[in-house]
Amino acid sequence: MGQTAVEKILAAHAGKKSVEPGEFIMAKVDLAMANDVTAPVSIKVLKNTGIKKLWNKDRIAIVLSHFVPAKDVLSAAQAAVSREFCRENNITLFFEEGKGIEHSLLPELGLVVPGDVVIGADSHSCTYGAMGLFSTGVGSTDLAAVMATGECWLKVPESMKFNFRGKPGKWVTGKDLILYAIGKIGVDGALYRNMEFTGEAIRALSVEARLTISNMAIEAGGKCGFIEADEVTETYLQYRAKRPYTIYKSDPDAKYVKTYDWDVSGMEPQVAKPSLPDKLAGVSEVAGVKVDRAFLGSCTNGRIEDLRIAAQLLKGHKVAKSVRFTVIPANYTVYNQALKEGLIEIFMEAEAVVAAPTCGPCLGGYMGVLAAGEVCISSSNRNFPGRMGHRNSLVYLANPAVVTASAITGCITHPDEIAGKAAPAAAA
Repeated sequence: MGQTAVEKILAAHAGKKSVEPGEFIMAKVDLAMANDVTAPVSIKVLKNTGIKKLWNKDRIAIVLSHFVPAKDVLSAAQAAVSREFCRENNITLFFEEGKGIEHSLLPELGLVVPGDVVIGADSHSCTYGAMGLFSTGVGSTDLAAVMATGECWLKVPESMKFNFRGKPGKWVTGKDLILYAIGKIGVDGALYRNMEFTGEAIRALSVEARLTISNMAIEAGGKCGFIEADEVTETYLQYRAKRPYTIYKSDPDAKYVKTYDWDVSGMEPQVAKPSLPDKLAGVSEVAGVKVDRAFLGSCTNGRIEDLRIAAQLLKGHKVAKSVRFTVIPANYTVYNQALKEGLIEIFMEAEAVVAAPTCGPCLGGYMGVLAAGEVCISSSNRNFPGRMGHRNSLVYLANPAVVTASAITGCITHPDEIAGKAAPAAAA
């Protein structure tokens, strides 16, 4: 029986010829990651167990991303713990506030490459699998063990295949494909499984759009999301990759517990209704729902191509008076590129609020949390009750084009309605 690419990667990192789903292994790790929320817990575990020598100071990334710039004294103290730890241990991959969100930053800097095993103390660490590697999230205690030993205890996941055929309609992105998949299988439909995405619709996507898909594998309960590395991946890595890499491909006779085959030809943008990511609807089904806030950003959709889509629609328009539109680039390179291309100016002229790279309101932290009864359309990855603020607020998940079009009209809107409409003439 053949093996999936993920099984081959895990076997190689466990020093075995092959592995089987359900098998427990100790896998060598290529990169460990924690952020300002999870790192302090790992650091405390290391100190309490008396471990002073780390596995590899050059393969541990600490990224301040969730509550920075500090919103209060507690978040300032939390970040200070990570800073001190990195100074004491000479951690080379320490990223200070303003550098951005780890799941956008690490691929952008070429710190994760095909064939890797990457372990992160954050649930959306499954993001990196879009580049042909195995990555998953673990708790802070497990991450402490990885930081000390360079190995992680894992159960080899079963695999599911998702084949997307055809050419989707205009404005459809990777966000729509993953929302569609989650809507079809449910938020627990891939529990502790590898979600392997393939098909012509996937291969036509940029690496950035693929990262959005793997990012939300966890929203279906997935252990990891995986897309085979190809020429698109290699072009992306050409001037980024910090180390050599190995491309693994699934065998034709690899075993999958479930295979889905969907023709997405002509698909319209998808929306997840409150308050679960699997409450699927086409944008036309929910058009007209009034919104109080629109959010463009997060590790899911704060990349440069997302900002370009938003600026394309927003240019010459104003954000509706009834809406607050917050735009947060996912990392500092995206922010710099947006500045160079004039995108930030377009956002500001439209009266949107642009902030420094950070997670912001995605996790209900700050910089735009919701009050009771408020409705938000967001490009982020979760819409659970209370995720972005008050438990009685409502969050719709959508792609950047839908979020932006809705910010302009004040209600959920198909992007075609804005793209086909001339911007209002300037006052004399």
